[in-house]
Amino acid sequence: MNYEESVRRAFKDSKIAFTREELDRIEYADFGLNNIKQEGLNLIIYINNDRYCAKEMVLLAGQTCPEHKHPHRGQNLEIEGKEETFRVRQGQVYLYVTGEPNVKTIIAKIPSGNKEWYTARHEIILNAGEQFTIAPNILHWFQAGKDGAIISEFSSSSEDSSDIFTNPKVRR
Repeated sequence: MNYEESVRRAFKDSKIAFTREELDRIEYADFGLNNIKQEGLNLIIYINNDRYCAKEMVLLAGQTCPEHKHPHRGQNLEIEGKEETFRVRQGQVYLYVTGEPNVKTIIAKIPSGNKEWYTARHEIILNAGEQFTIAPNILHWFQAGKDGAIISEFSSSSEDSSDIFTNPKVRR
């Protein structure tokens, strides 16, 4: 099974009902790093308007969404950055946010050759049924556990072009 088929299968096996149209518009985000199996994110966006956003995300086993933050935006930075709540539907997610490191050794495996771009070390382990809200302008990154993960995201409006990634090679 190729990469896209694996992602599509993960969405289908999640027991969340998706239309054919939603499955046909899965976004396979490699962040311009050409290393999607290690650093990538796969998502279906239900809605994204100027007030709110809802999406489902799939991370395959060990797959990592690179470190980033959602800053204020707009011509005069009058629009607050995105606040988002992750709710894990299946699997386990290792989430890292800015803050005091709370473990000696993190569980996640930082993608090889990219340690400098993963600086947040406050570890939050989310299992199926658990959720966490990330405030605007907080650096964060996350990785699926050994069985992959399905994550629902509920947030204020999402504007990927305003996100700031720690790794300057990332393109969104």
